[in-house]
Amino acid sequence: MSTVSVVTLAKGRPEHLANVVRGLMRQTRMPDELIVACMQEQPYDLPETPFPISQIVMAGDPLPLAAARNRAVATASGGVIVFLDVDCIPAPSLVADYTRHLEEFDGLLMGEVLYLPAGATLGDWTYEAFAAVAEKHSDRRGPPAEGIEVCGDYRCFWSLNFAMLRATFLRLGGFDERYSGYGGEDTDFGKTLDERGIAIAWLKGALVYHQYHPHHMPPIHHIASVVRNAELFEAKWGYRTMGHWLYAFRLMGLIDDTPGQPIRILREPDADDRALTGQHGHQPYTNTASVIRILDARIAAGQPAGTEPAAA
Repeated sequence: MSTVSVVTLAKGRPEHLANVVRGLMRQTRMPDELIVACMQEQPYDLPETPFPISQIVMAGDPLPLAAARNRAVATASGGVIVFLDVDCIPAPSLVADYTRHLEEFDGLLMGEVLYLPAGATLGDWTYEAFAAVAEKHSDRRGPPAEGIEVCGDYRCFWSLNFAMLRATFLRLGGFDERYSGYGGEDTDFGKTLDERGIAIAWLKGALVYHQYHPHHMPPIHHIASVVRNAELFEAKWGYRTMGHWLYAFRLMGLIDDTPGQPIRILREPDADDRALTGQHGHQPYTNTASVIRILDARIAAGQPAGTEPAAA
């Protein structure tokens, strides 16, 4: 049987991480280790576990997602690497599901994700209670009815919850560490997989429950890194990624993304932008598509979609 290392990236959110650890302790097949890449100055105070936990402190860059994943995998000893975001509580069969399927599939597998509303993880939570309130994301496709279904478009890669063989990850060279901050590093990794002929697939099972936290979609709070990383992707592959976010930013009057020219940030997001894109307590997740629909409807009605930039 393969050894399994779970990798998690964390900055702040100590209770979210503690819930991830509790979920790993409830697995039908527990991992052989947990590696936490701490993107902050101090390691976490975590529950006692029957498996070892290693914490790698990576302070400095505000959000070194690509570098943190690479460091964590380099530290890991498992033949199978399971990547979980810090807000994802694994369902009991997650490790077993990934391990079983990766014995026969040398590619990248993406498990299921369901979203929890605010307050769902308070107190002594149970999976039964999660199942009763969790929702599927309206903009993300679901898993196949059973087994594995290969995705023909590398842009389907979603780094929230995935797994692959460590040897395959290392053979690819991992994530491109030139990406820093939020956005683009996962799409770049998916493109690299596609170029190298390594399949990306959805998996029935390997479920996680996404813990509620306030967020913005499109991610206006990360506009600078989204723009920077979109331009890096273009320089590397010849075209831009994160097009739906850039489109929404443009409709809001935040950027000028004229093709063939560097993207210019025209203004910083304001209170109206934050209200439009922000997640509220009754929403399990945020949704860029719904924001774009609102912006498109405003334009169709002859209304300004966003605040106009000041004249130079």
